[in-house]
Amino acid sequence: MIQFIMTKTNQSNTNSIWRLFFFTVLLGGFAWSCKQAPSAKNQEDVNSKMANVKFGLDLEHYQVIEDEFRWGDSFSEILEKHDFSHAEIHHIVSNTKDSIDYSRDFKVGNPYSIFISSDSLHRPEYFVYHPPRATSYTFIKLRDSIYGEKVPRKITYVERESSGVINSSLDQTILDSDIPYGLSNSLESIYAWTIDFFHLHKGDRFKVVYVEEVLDDSLSIGIKEIKAALFEHRGRPLYAFQHMADPRFGPEYFDEHGNNLRRQFLTAPVARSRITSRYNLKRRIALYNYRVRPHKGTDFAAPLGSPIMSTAHGTIEKVGYTSANGYYVKIRHNSVYSTQYLHMNKKIHVKKGQFVKQGEIIGTVGMTGNTSGPHVCYRFWKKGVQVDPFKEDLPSVDPMEETQRLAYVEKITSTKNQLDLIHFQSIESHTDDTELVQKSDINKTNGSSQSSP
Repeated sequence: MIQFIMTKTNQSNTNSIWRLFFFTVLLGGFAWSCKQAPSAKNQEDVNSKMANVKFGLDLEHYQVIEDEFRWGDSFSEILEKHDFSHAEIHHIVSNTKDSIDYSRDFKVGNPYSIFISSDSLHRPEYFVYHPPRATSYTFIKLRDSIYGEKVPRKITYVERESSGVINSSLDQTILDSDIPYGLSNSLESIYAWTIDFFHLHKGDRFKVVYVEEVLDDSLSIGIKEIKAALFEHRGRPLYAFQHMADPRFGPEYFDEHGNNLRRQFLTAPVARSRITSRYNLKRRIALYNYRVRPHKGTDFAAPLGSPIMSTAHGTIEKVGYTSANGYYVKIRHNSVYSTQYLHMNKKIHVKKGQFVKQGEIIGTVGMTGNTSGPHVCYRFWKKGVQVDPFKEDLPSVDPMEETQRLAYVEKITSTKNQLDLIHFQSIESHTDDTELVQKSDINKTNGSSQSSP
C-alpha cells in the first residue's frame, strides 16, 4: 500500500514537471514568434516612416517647397530668392561644379524641391532636382559640408506579356491595350523587312513578351527589350526571337527556324524620306538643255540634319569631298557590294577604317556639292559597277551554321510555348480584309516598303 502511494506520488510529480516543461517551451515559442513577426501596428509604423522619407531625407525635420524651372530661371536666381548671398552661391557652385553642369543639367518644366529646416533657423538645407522620368536625380547639400551628386533612382526590369488585334492602326491598338507606346516602334523595327506597317489589315494581331523598365517600382519609363513576338499578318504567323548569333552585330531577331529577320540591306539610308530621283541612265535635265545626264544614284529628300544610316554592316572605305558630290562617305560591305552617301553635312560621324553596323548613323543630310535642295544621293555598287539597288535581287543575311541553328531551336522552345499560350485580347472580330494606313500617309522607305517617286 505504501509502495503504491509512493509510486503514484512520483508519477504525479513527473507529470507536473512535463506539463511545466511544455508550457515553458510553448511560451518561449510564442515570445519568439512575436519577436520575429512584428505586429500590424509595428508594420504600419515602419511603412509610415518609409513613406515619410523623400530623397533620403526625413520629412519630419523639413518644410518642403515644390516648384519647377521656368523660362529665365537659373539655380543662382532660385537660391537668391531664398536669401542666399552671392558669395554663398559662388561657394556652393564651386564645390559642386565637378559633378553638376549648371548650364545644362536643369531644364525648363522639370521640378525641383527645396528642403528647409523646421527648426528656429528655418533655412534651406538641400536642393533636389528630379525630372519625372529621369533615371537619377540631382542632390545638393547647401550648408556646412557642401556637396552635390547625381543619385541613381531604383530601376527594376519586369517581364510582361501583351497582345492586341489591329482595328485601325498598330499605334492605336497599342494605346487602347494600355501597352507602353514604345512597343509600337520596337515591333516595326523587328519586322521592318517582312511587314509593311503602312498597309496593315483589320484582324492582323500580335503577341509579345517584353521587358519593361520601371522607375521607383511605379513609373514605366520604356521598353528595355522585346524577348519574343508573334505577328499574324493576313493570317500568316511570323515569329521573332531575340538571339545573338554574332557578337559583332549584337542581339538580332530570328524566326522559329533560325532564319534572320533582317535583310542584308535597308531599302533607304534615311527614315521617313521620299525618293525624288531614281537611278536612270537616260535622264535628261532642263538645266543642261535636256541633254542625257545619267543619274547613277537614288535621291532621298529629307530635312537638313536628318540622320543618315549605313544600309548594311561594313567598313568605312572613304570619307571625302568633291565639288560635285559634296561631303560623302563610302562603305565597303563585302567583296561584292559597296554603298556611297553624297551631299552630307560637313560634320561626319565616322572615320576611314571604322566598322559600322546596319542602321548606324554615319552623318546627317546636308546641301553640300552640286545640289538644289537637302537630300542624300545613295549610290550602290555591285562588283565595282554602279547599279539600281531596287532592281537587284539582294541577298539575305548569311544563315546560321547547322550546329548553331539546332542549339537555337532548342533554346527558344520554352519561349515559343510561352508565346503560344498567350491569349489574344477579346475584341470585336473582323472578317473583312480592309487595308489600313499606319501612322501617316507619308511613304516609309526603311525596311520592306519602298517610297514612290
